[in-house]
Amino acid sequence: MGIIDNLTAMDDLSEFLNLVKQNVDTALDRLIPGAEEEPARLHSAIRWSLFAGGKRIRPALVFASGTAFGASQKELSTTAAAIEMIHTYSLIHDDLPAMDDDDLRRGKPTCHKQFDEATAILAGDVLQTLAFKAIAEDEALSADIRTKLIGLIASAAGTPNGMVAGQQLDLDAEGENLTIDEIERIHRSKTGALIIVSAMAGALIGKASNDELTAVEQYAQNLGLLFQVTDDLLDITAATESLGKTAGKDISSEKATYPKLLGIDATAKLANELSDKACRALSALQRDTTILKKLAEMLLNRKR
Repeated sequence: MGIIDNLTAMDDLSEFLNLVKQNVDTALDRLIPGAEEEPARLHSAIRWSLFAGGKRIRPALVFASGTAFGASQKELSTTAAAIEMIHTYSLIHDDLPAMDDDDLRRGKPTCHKQFDEATAILAGDVLQTLAFKAIAEDEALSADIRTKLIGLIASAAGTPNGMVAGQQLDLDAEGENLTIDEIERIHRSKTGALIIVSAMAGALIGKASNDELTAVEQYAQNLGLLFQVTDDLLDITAATESLGKTAGKDISSEKATYPKLLGIDATAKLANELSDKACRALSALQRDTTILKKLAEMLLNRKR
């Protein structure tokens, strides 16, 4: 069962997420070489990480935003899959000993633990290149839209304000006492940038107006910070078994986090404020934004 082209009437978030996951996993399986194709070790490593049971939040944002503006499944699928490739490549590299040095991801051994460090590095490299190749060759979209998407996603994934820049800032901040503005800068880049571009990509494919794109961006900016704030809280309050990754890692690595600076209660209050701001930004849209609002509620209340 695939995602129906008209999702604007769907208000069941669980069903929506399940359908997005089915669709995106099918697209990823099509876009990624089979595990038996040489170099088989590399392709096996890629698939180990890609199909490890991720929540597909970023693809869900592509679909939720895109369908709100009338984009079809065919138009959204490849871009949603490509952004998931970029996200997975970042997780593979973040888990490496030279970065966050983690042994567990999504409840399974990390890529470098299951295979080896060199293969993990190459797996991340390939996922990044395949993501841009997929969008460049997506004949469901016009050449103009493809070019805009490639530029937006490259900026969100890179530097000076993208995901990689955020990772460097995060590494530089280990053991430092940062201000709230400095922590926010890190996470707007490291986590927020790819979340923002996911929502923006769907709206762009759906031919949203400039004013509508601005509202979507404001929504996603708050959503990106919300994701990181709740992630910081879960690192302290959740167990490794429920998280699917090593709990307490931020503390042991002396990471700059919201609870470290604000405390748990104030951080929880901030999460509620960010969720409210995200939902209020959607009020400027004369569209059905039910799923986008429910995604904000889900991130606020997530347990893993």
